[in-house]
Amino acid sequence: MRDSDYSIRTATPADLDAARAVMLDTVYRDFGTGYVPRWHRDIIDPAGAYLTPERHTLLVAVDGDGDVVATGALDSRGPAHPPNPLHVAERYPSGVTAQLRRVYVRPEHRRRGLARRLVDELLAFAAADGGYRAVYLHTDPAVTGAEPFWRSLAKVVHDEREDAGGGQGIVHFDVPMPGGQEGPSETMEMIVM
Repeated sequence: MRDSDYSIRTATPADLDAARAVMLDTVYRDFGTGYVPRWHRDIIDPAGAYLTPERHTLLVAVDGDGDVVATGALDSRGPAHPPNPLHVAERYPSGVTAQLRRVYVRPEHRRRGLARRLVDELLAFAAADGGYRAVYLHTDPAVTGAEPFWRSLAKVVHDEREDAGGGQGIVHFDVPMPGGQEGPSETMEMIVM
């Protein structure tokens, strides 16, 4: 399939079971953690996490057969401390931080530009909101391809692998806001998830 054989749209209630399946398959297969309630509560209730709140969104990529093959979400919750480093949580406060989440593509549909298209749409959503000052995300570098993908789009603001004890091993990113909007002040540390 070509990139043009896919469509990206805001998820509807009818898409939620298929989107949840993409997300759960990813946390079991790629992350190797399986479902962990404190980390993945939004996967079980994507409507409550992404469809109901006005400033949140869930996007799906759909193939030519109408199957959901990828997801991408955004919410207004900044990274919490703990478990994230305090300086990251302070740099990306809730309410003014758009956090990218659940940018997952089924393996057989990867390397076709879907993740980048999803991120572009999520960033456009954040910019159109008008209330976000920063875009943050974090990734697990153990997931094949995740770190290089995010490094191609964003700036590392903290790599927990460099911490004494290794922290959670997570890499935190700041994603440029579309249109050159300014992010948090220099005294704040930003994280992109």
